[in-house]
Amino acid sequence: MSRTLPAWLRPAPDSVVADNIKIGRWPWLDAIHLLWTVWVFITPLFAGGYTWRWAGITLASYPVFVLLYVMTLLSSRRHVAIFAIGMVVLGISLLGVYPSAISYFVFGCVGLRINRCISTTRYLVELLALNAVFVAQTSWIGYPWQAIAWVPVLSIIIGLIVSGERSGQEKDAALRLSHEEVRRLAATAERERIGRDLHDLLGHTLSLITLKLELSRKLFDRDAERSRIELAEAEQIARDALAQVRSAVTGFRAADLAAELASAHLLLESSRVHLRYSPPPAMPAWIESGLAMILREAVTNIARHAQANEAMIAVRSEGNAVVLEVVDDGRGGVSANGNGLAGMRERVEAMGGTLAIDSPRSHGTRLEVRIPVNGVTTASIDHAALAMRHDNPLPDGARA
Repeated sequence: MSRTLPAWLRPAPDSVVADNIKIGRWPWLDAIHLLWTVWVFITPLFAGGYTWRWAGITLASYPVFVLLYVMTLLSSRRHVAIFAIGMVVLGISLLGVYPSAISYFVFGCVGLRINRCISTTRYLVELLALNAVFVAQTSWIGYPWQAIAWVPVLSIIIGLIVSGERSGQEKDAALRLSHEEVRRLAATAERERIGRDLHDLLGHTLSLITLKLELSRKLFDRDAERSRIELAEAEQIARDALAQVRSAVTGFRAADLAAELASAHLLLESSRVHLRYSPPPAMPAWIESGLAMILREAVTNIARHAQANEAMIAVRSEGNAVVLEVVDDGRGGVSANGNGLAGMRERVEAMGGTLAIDSPRSHGTRLEVRIPVNGVTTASIDHAALAMRHDNPLPDGARA
């Protein structure tokens, strides 16, 4: 879309429109606030009625106002204030002949907080300064005291509400960045570990194979039998190394449950859900990998659908099984046989385990996954099933 627009109408990377795209919302969601400009068109009912002069000024000024508002959504953080002040100036300059300009002024005051990383105190000072100008201008023009009083109160109240919402959005964005940073650092640490392990695993083995092959080449003409023995030993060492590499790669592919628990904590805290959990016990790598994927699905859907305040995750050993328990105090009402649980249930069944759901309406949800340690062997696990829906959240209206 941006390729077909003039450069000045393309959203800046840090604009409101770009931020909406990044989090999966409709890019122009904030434009819905323009519905409040209905006051531009009903103000004449309380101030002199509809006249040709009012219609002419509206036709000339309203498109300018809309353009300024759109630019606050498209521009970068450092330029937002320019367009917001433009709306304020447009409103102040027309107050003497066009009472509907009050709406332009209020929008400009609120727009000063759009996409700007400033403190509430600084924003309040800016609001007070602008409204002092408004009071002085309307008093000089001769506006009724009711208008002089309620417009500053309204603009300050709405502005502070928007400021509070914006502060919450900034904190959520910071938590999302922290979540991604944890994943990135975990991935970097894992790559470094894999590099060290492969070096330790293959360095000595490949050196030994090279040595035996060199020795076999030197003995080939003088002692063919000894040369064949060296070749056979090199072949066996290579086969052993291949088996070790395959075993190591299987371990590398396993998701780390402890890292997934840390990621779950960040995700839920960013959704204002307090999470309690404890470190998981030791378990086979294939169980840890499967439970990490199941935990990711469950936590994602608590964040999206549960409307919970608190959650608890427990991983424990019970007899010959490993149990994952996920509990939240949200809205409940999840069907144990719902389609949304199909992917999770398939994953559990592929591991030879069972999944149980207890979800009374309005009383939260308890999910329990039980995997027998000796129920299946690593070779018999359906890895394709374990990989299914690795990053797919449950559809809207269903969660675990």
